Amino acid sequence: MKIIFVLPRLSLSGGNRVVAIYADKLQQRGHDVFLISQPMRPITIKEQIKSLLRNKKIALKEKPAPFFDILNVPHKVLERERPVTDADVPDADIVIATWWQTAEWVANLSNTKGAKAYFIQHHEIHDPLPRNRVEATYLLPLYKITIAKWLVNLMNIKYQDNHVSLVPNSVDTKQFFSSPRSKQSVPTVGMMYSLQKWKGVDISLEAFKLANSTIKDLRLLVLGQHKPLPELLLPSNSEFIYQPPQEQIKDIYSQCDAWLFGSRSEGFGLPILEAMACRTPVIATPAGAAPELLANGGGILVKPEDPEDMARAILHICNLSNQEWRFMSDAAYKTATSYTWDDATNLFEKALYTAIGRKTDDD
Repeated sequence: MKIIFVLPRLSLSGGNRVVAIYADKLQQRGHDVFLISQPMRPITIKEQIKSLLRNKKIALKEKPAPFFDILNVPHKVLERERPVTDADVPDADIVIATWWQTAEWVANLSNTKGAKAYFIQHHEIHDPLPRNRVEATYLLPLYKITIAKWLVNLMNIKYQDNHVSLVPNSVDTKQFFSSPRSKQSVPTVGMMYSLQKWKGVDISLEAFKLANSTIKDLRLLVLGQHKPLPELLLPSNSEFIYQPPQEQIKDIYSQCDAWLFGSRSEGFGLPILEAMACRTPVIATPAGAAPELLANGGGILVKPEDPEDMARAILHICNLSNQEWRFMSDAAYKTATSYTWDDATNLFEKALYTAIGRKTDDD
């Protein structure tokens, strides 16, 4: 197949990482893969000053995500931020939108560019995005491929599309792994820090505070791409790791007895699988794929918007014996390693053929 992926900017988002994995694996299988993306955003004067103070040098543009650097896949970066048009896209068997704006562009391409698909990794109706425009993209005549059961159900019920392929994410066990281990000598939980309210950082921080009132030496590890805001400060007994190199993230997961996932809304929730691959049980709200991923005992599913319930789960895991904790840790690892990216690529490849077949039937 000749396969085109149309991307937004190459940020460090989990969705971009997933697209990079599929582009690489499909290319390795002999398919002809081509990427088209928007240029990175220029950095504002204020951001340049911060960069100069922090790094002793001025950054003029955002850096693209490093996981695209290693791909042996042809890649066109547009000269400026604008819609993708026919002139940018080679004729192909299939062209895949990967974000709501790219879905608008792909829908307007001519039929010579191939069958049109929409790889949906979230229901992007949250602020500050234009809700009406985003919702309209889910009604476009694009074949939908998505990553979690809740998204399949949403496309069926809300957008009345019963032809949706489910391709759950996996995790790179060469990047995220850990040897069997016991609980930490100092009870430790970890979490991601995000500026987006729907990520539920406030829920996880409040849960930690409540649990810390009982477990006085409880420790918190936090990693993030943005430094904490004054209105969402971290507790004094926490350690913040700012923009860690990709190869070090597994070590952060592996230093934790549990990983907190407090999202209000999520497409999938890759950190859940990453933590589980590092043998760390996860305490999660029922967002994204969390209900499916924790169904076999690799953590605890808690009520949404309920820091008290998450705090009880922290206390439960921290009070487990080493043998009980190892049982939960092993269940987490088994879930994370039972379904590989090759398995996922098989499903993704099948979905592409389905999309092409449906176009042929319609022609």
